[in-house]
Amino acid sequence: MSVSNTSQRPNIIYILADDMGYGDVSCLNSDSQIRTANLDRLAAEGMTCTDVHACSSVCTPSRYGLLTGRYAWRTPMKQGVLWGYSTPLIAHERLTAASLVKRHGYRTACFGKWHLGMDFPTTDGRPAKGDEIRSNVDWNGRITDSPLDYGFDHYYGISASLDMPPYIYIDDDRFVGTPTETKAFLEPNRPGLAHKDFEAVDVLPTITQKAVEFIEDCGDQPFFLYLPLNAPHTPLVPSPSFQGKSMLNSYADFCLEVDWTVGQVMRALEQTGVAERTLFIFTSDNGCSPMADFDVLQASGHYPSYHFRGHKADIYEGGHRIPFVVRWPEVIAPGATSDVTVCLTDLIATIADMLGDALPDHAGEDSVSMLPVLKGTTGAPLLHEAVVHHSIQGMFSIRRDHWKLEMCPGSGGWSSPKDDEAVKAGLPPIQLYDLGEDIGERHNVYADHPEVVDRLLTLLSNYVREGRSTPGKRQANDGPAHWTQLHWIYA
Repeated sequence: MSVSNTSQRPNIIYILADDMGYGDVSCLNSDSQIRTANLDRLAAEGMTCTDVHACSSVCTPSRYGLLTGRYAWRTPMKQGVLWGYSTPLIAHERLTAASLVKRHGYRTACFGKWHLGMDFPTTDGRPAKGDEIRSNVDWNGRITDSPLDYGFDHYYGISASLDMPPYIYIDDDRFVGTPTETKAFLEPNRPGLAHKDFEAVDVLPTITQKAVEFIEDCGDQPFFLYLPLNAPHTPLVPSPSFQGKSMLNSYADFCLEVDWTVGQVMRALEQTGVAERTLFIFTSDNGCSPMADFDVLQASGHYPSYHFRGHKADIYEGGHRIPFVVRWPEVIAPGATSDVTVCLTDLIATIADMLGDALPDHAGEDSVSMLPVLKGTTGAPLLHEAVVHHSIQGMFSIRRDHWKLEMCPGSGGWSSPKDDEAVKAGLPPIQLYDLGEDIGERHNVYADHPEVVDRLLTLLSNYVREGRSTPGKRQANDGPAHWTQLHWIYA
């Protein structure tokens, strides 16, 4: 579907949950003890995709890939995440989903957790920093490299995760006031400067209301709404009306409030009469965090990672295989499903394809349009030649069809065995899994299939060297030419 008339262009909504596992969405997990009624309805009226991945198993790089269509390890950030005072990760000239649709006449807005860095104004000309009692930030100055500089007309939210100071809302490119207090919402960790009126429990309802008001205000003009939630990431702060609602724990309660947010957005679309012409995507930035308290949840029969190994931060499937539900009544048949392998980097190419636009060589280097999947016109198991994954420690894996090669001896993240534990235990330095036979990634068959290892390693090496994993002109990666995790290239 390609559209040229402004009135025909579909609205686009991304709701990005924070640390919500594949198994936390009941339409994807029939045994889930968290019943996500609004997401179930969204799926019944649209499509569930069962093999969708974030490009990373942690927050910042996943968000970078979602908005730019480029793997975040191509930036100077080779591992880990940004913090509340961090400088921007997205380069000035880089095309984002928001700047792409804006040139097609869309109104654009982002409400919620940015976590891609901003340039805060400072009183001493040095990079912004702060602790629980002081900061060099000029709280009355204009923020540069805010979401407004990456294609968004309006922004309201927080600079990073809700357990990272400063604890203050940002409205467009200005702070809403001056932090005069010290707060810590994940006691006793990460105390920091906070605005007197800022409370963690209010953030999800606040950004939800902002999103609803934006939809109501757009009228007939096509819009792009990016709603990156702070939930169910820590601190686990469900609103009072959701506390105890799941009868499991506060994490499950928070998941139910995420589902409520989905319902509020659905209702706003229906009340404004634009639901039929809206592409509505719900997904997550990575797998569930162990802060959800797996022991408590599993004792009640709930498994946030479903039957996948690992969780947030890991190279295993539980780290980056994520829930993905999409509704687009004009295109997607109700109750559709897809098992095609997709990555969140694919969304920018999908939008470009939908709008009849073409991405330049220096944009969306790792993005492939999933429009054929949404239209139900692809019967092929492969949309990508291969998809690359990245753990919190910067460890790589590459997935092609049913084969997955992992360039580390352990999880590459937080679950056992961590890589140092795996080395001490004498485990092999790489892992190869046949996901068609072993979705739980329990049987490392690298020694039995050296030809598969060589083929995937060559492909991964080419993707690194070419600066892209899609056809096009060679592009440069940013940062150092060599980094530790690429020992298999430089050895």
